[in-house]
Amino acid sequence: MLHLFQQLAGAVVAPLVLMITLNAGAEEQPQPSPRSWRWGTRSGAWPRTATPSSAWPSSRPSWAPRRSSPCSSTSACSRSTSLLPEAAWLGINIFLFTYYFLFFDRDERYFYTRAILGSALAWARASAKCLNFNSMLILLPVCRNLLSFLRGTCSCCRRTLRKQLDHNLTFHKLVAYALALLTAVHTIAHLFNLERYNQSQQATDGSLAAVLSKMHLQGSEWLNPIHSNQTTVEYVAFTTIPGLTGVIITLALILMVTSSTEFIRRNYFELFWYTHHLFLVYFAGLVIHGIAGLVRGQTEQSMAEVHPYDCAKYLTQREQNCTHSCCKDPEFGSIPAESWKWVLAPIILYVFERLLRVWRAQQKVVVKKVVMHPARVLELQMQKKGFRMEVGQYIFVNCPAISALEWHPFTLTSAPEEDFFSIHIRAAGDWTERLIDTFQLETPRVEVDGPFGTASEDVFQYEVAMLVGAGIGVTPFASILKSIWYKFQQGDQTLKTKKIYFYWLCRDTGAFAWFNDLLGSLEQKMAESGKADFLTYRLFLTGWDTSIANNVALHFDTATDTVTGLRHKTIFGRPMWNTEFAAVAAAHPRSVVGVFLCGPEALAKSLQKSCHQHSSLDPRKVKFYFNKENF
Repeated sequence: MLHLFQQLAGAVVAPLVLMITLNAGAEEQPQPSPRSWRWGTRSGAWPRTATPSSAWPSSRPSWAPRRSSPCSSTSACSRSTSLLPEAAWLGINIFLFTYYFLFFDRDERYFYTRAILGSALAWARASAKCLNFNSMLILLPVCRNLLSFLRGTCSCCRRTLRKQLDHNLTFHKLVAYALALLTAVHTIAHLFNLERYNQSQQATDGSLAAVLSKMHLQGSEWLNPIHSNQTTVEYVAFTTIPGLTGVIITLALILMVTSSTEFIRRNYFELFWYTHHLFLVYFAGLVIHGIAGLVRGQTEQSMAEVHPYDCAKYLTQREQNCTHSCCKDPEFGSIPAESWKWVLAPIILYVFERLLRVWRAQQKVVVKKVVMHPARVLELQMQKKGFRMEVGQYIFVNCPAISALEWHPFTLTSAPEEDFFSIHIRAAGDWTERLIDTFQLETPRVEVDGPFGTASEDVFQYEVAMLVGAGIGVTPFASILKSIWYKFQQGDQTLKTKKIYFYWLCRDTGAFAWFNDLLGSLEQKMAESGKADFLTYRLFLTGWDTSIANNVALHFDTATDTVTGLRHKTIFGRPMWNTEFAAVAAAHPRSVVGVFLCGPEALAKSLQKSCHQHSSLDPRKVKFYFNKENF
């Protein structure tokens, strides 16, 4: 039996540890957003950057002393503030686990229960409390309407507080990892409990555990839920309500977390999407799990009559004509189910979110224009009654002709000033491939949910902005640049932003094609408005071949770039971010610079590091604030 128990414990622990390892490992790898190109290895020996154009701020001479890069007080404050929610969450978990572990390990009501189960009781109950707490939190970060509402109400708050809303998916993953770990602890503890219940029931040595296992008063609960010597641990685990729901909950959690790895999300999004809906099974099982109340303790009334510390030693004398008042049998009661109290409010909130999506899906969406750009990029221009957007926001799109259940996020590429909203979709999976193929043949019905807010909404709150896009990750900045064009067109004098640096990293030249017209129009409009220096952009081609290099070398002295046809030259290779940040800091020594990224996690870490390094300790000098899109 013990050998079988060890096998069961291993069967639970191994998948849970594996899925945490897989997801943690994936977090350390470069993680392109669903809209960004996959990054390849750059071949050849072309210089990583070209000489900056005259419009670009001059950087430190190569012979000059290297600038020190201490972490600024503002950056340190920003980082510490960003950790406050995680620290509070961790603190509450530690408090709950410690408090309830000590409670069930020492409380008098569970003296007799501990006589059978030992310390495994405290491990099971403490982890259960933390499971309830984290189950309450897991849905909140994906309630996007709630987040958009909070972003709107926090528009006047400090930017470091607003930025906490941009870490919703990171917090969602963190809570999921905690649920996996706590589930392993809870399951292992109860496997020990079942084994000890069974051993106590079968014991004939007259020990306190054996006596308690056979004790039952009329109208009272059995302390030991196993009543027969013929019952096995496996039978109890798969036939009782707590056992069966526990198995179902654990399996659902294993499937959800293992299908959430970066590899699965990137290559088999449909598998991730459908498997994640097992959360319905998880919450249903969680609510039902504790109804049977198999873990029991002594009732308050019984404790007043038969106190366990005074009377426990007399229970083993019940068969010896014991006349002491303590020889009266204690009564036991179940611990009431309480998981539903923790998760009821988040479930109601999430149901409201889904009903709102259903209602929005019924609203008619008119596809006004379909444009097929190079590199298999599809542009959809749409209209919907009552649709209002801000720059940098995103929507969820569903095409019932492909799948009635799948909703995919796409950043809006249109400006709020336009009478339509648009998205650009790159072929990056089965669903997007089928969508592009379908629109090339007909115009199917589409449904839209949103828009929802992102970090890019705050771009106009900064004096200077650095926009960094990778591949199709340029889409939120298309919306921003279009809005700037309209603001200049309308002579808007309220624009706080005085300078924008735009960086776009792509693997192939075809990706530049659909964005060239916008950049060309902006160049012309800025020149006409006498603000040619307002926008400075740098385009980096990270994947190239010999023919492209030869063509560029042949026409390098021309006024426009041979790849894009724009004024600024395309740069072969990847940016040297320390050089770029040093140049911006030198050009704007007393400004607050917002750094916005839509791209892979590896690039995010590099930019965040540069923000910390190049922010000044002096509060009167340059500060860099990092913002990343997450959805």
